[in-house]
Amino acid sequence: MNNNDDLIRVENLTKHFKIKDTTIQAVDKINFTIKKGETLGLVGESGCGKSTTGRTIIRLYEPTSGKVYYNDKDLTKIKGEELRKIRRGLQIIFQDPFATLDPRMHIGEIIQEPLVVHRIGTKKQQKERVQELLRLVGLSPLYVNRYPHELSGGQCQRIGIARSLALQPDFIVCDEPISALDVSIQAQVVNLLEELQHLFGLTYLFIAHDLSIVRHISDRTAVMYLGKIAELAERNELYNNPLHPYTQALLSAVPVPDPKEERMRIRVILKGDVPSPANPPKGCRFHTRCPIAQDVCKVEDPVWREVKPGHWVACHLVGKIDVLAAVIKEAGQTN
Repeated sequence: MNNNDDLIRVENLTKHFKIKDTTIQAVDKINFTIKKGETLGLVGESGCGKSTTGRTIIRLYEPTSGKVYYNDKDLTKIKGEELRKIRRGLQIIFQDPFATLDPRMHIGEIIQEPLVVHRIGTKKQQKERVQELLRLVGLSPLYVNRYPHELSGGQCQRIGIARSLALQPDFIVCDEPISALDVSIQAQVVNLLEELQHLFGLTYLFIAHDLSIVRHISDRTAVMYLGKIAELAERNELYNNPLHPYTQALLSAVPVPDPKEERMRIRVILKGDVPSPANPPKGCRFHTRCPIAQDVCKVEDPVWREVKPGHWVACHLVGKIDVLAAVIKEAGQTN
């Protein structure tokens, strides 16, 4: 159902990669929306399809099937010049700033490139815009003549952020933008992203591993496992009332600063490894590692459903048993 507040609407989005005779099911029939001006956090283990989701939404990867609506326009059906114009509003900040900045180009040229490609402004206006963007991300305009190797990782990531803002987008995919940075720099970059969001009304899809960072920056959080979204809810609702066994396992691994509370907690340790996306399990993809899986989980794919306002989950057992109590009981017996 369409909502006028939705900037991004993803419907049954699927992305499979064909490698010789093998099909990698990176993303498989996921559904969610992102409202204008909000940050949707996307978390999960490495290889679960987070980055592929972000890149497919903005058409860096062509979707295998499904639809992505941006301002009520189906991006999957747009081609050529129309797509090029729409892409001005869709940008991405990559994980590794050193790998995404051309080492042969000056910083000024890197930030100016989107303006040149889209033929925006005169050369003088473009250079003025570059200096403005450098100030916005907390860097001196004098950096225009430097090369990426002359800057630190945090400074390079700020250059990546400046480049993503050059075309005045309203939606940015933040693809693990702090995971390659020192811990001391991560908070600075997160605070910068929040400031820019408030200043320009930006909408983010924030992809990360660090659950505490995601809780800090996101309005809602989605948990992904092996190409599927397991749970999605408002951030405090998700962290305080996780319904899916996988979400509960992830949150049990987050350190708690209170030593007494930490000693009282029961850690949910998942057994086995994440199955291959080339050969995912039938039924619920999490059932091979789920501590409370039942027979139905092995044969039927759970329905993506809203169990309470704004709280979505894909689990057969939610609503039938107290999933959290069952998981804790099972974890307590095995620890």
